[in-house]
Amino acid sequence: MHRTLSTVARGTAFEQRSLQLLQESFSMSLKRVGGKSDGGVDLLGWWWLPLSEPQSSQSTAITLPRRRIRVLAQCKAEKKKFSPNYVREMEGVWHTHTTTQAPSSTPVSELGTVALLLSESKFTTATLTRALGSSVPFLLMHLPPLPVSSDPRVETTLGEVGSAFWNPALGGAQGLLRGDLDVRWERDPGGGGRPGLWCRDERLQNWTPDTHGECLNALEDIDR
Repeated sequence: MHRTLSTVARGTAFEQRSLQLLQESFSMSLKRVGGKSDGGVDLLGWWWLPLSEPQSSQSTAITLPRRRIRVLAQCKAEKKKFSPNYVREMEGVWHTHTTTQAPSSTPVSELGTVALLLSESKFTTATLTRALGSSVPFLLMHLPPLPVSSDPRVETTLGEVGSAFWNPALGGAQGLLRGDLDVRWERDPGGGGRPGLWCRDERLQNWTPDTHGECLNALEDIDR
């Protein structure tokens, strides 16, 4: 018989799974916030991407320097479909954080702030429509529930990414990513797959300051 997790435990497990997946596969340095005073944010940190200056067009994904985007993430481990009300709520969270944040003292270019929504259930059409038309840079990721196994010897995995979606305010030519990046679905030999990040037709490898031995105190800088 499988043990049913409480709502709090399920939410915590989903936050931890989301954090690990984003750090290991999507070049994000994050930490869990949580608690009643979290300001509507479950995960907080940076997204490290090779982005060019507006006037630069000759560089490749390999030669472009990694630059950071602030990440404000909410994680929803609910069985019901993801409502557009969560997009409206996150817009308020984004505006609160972007108008009250202190200036950064770390000598790394900070390009802006992305609102990241992660859901264990699928997004409704109304939710995607709301995010698409928002002026807030949104990234939405669907992480389906992990398969349940009664065998304790089976290793826990991070599971699949069901879908990833961003709006023009993030991925468009005039958005934070300046049109440099694409999300492409990558199939594996076993028939599965997941979204991958591509920059100018080059597959991006996972990269964060921690994995490359650079001490930038990125997460501590956010709390100032």
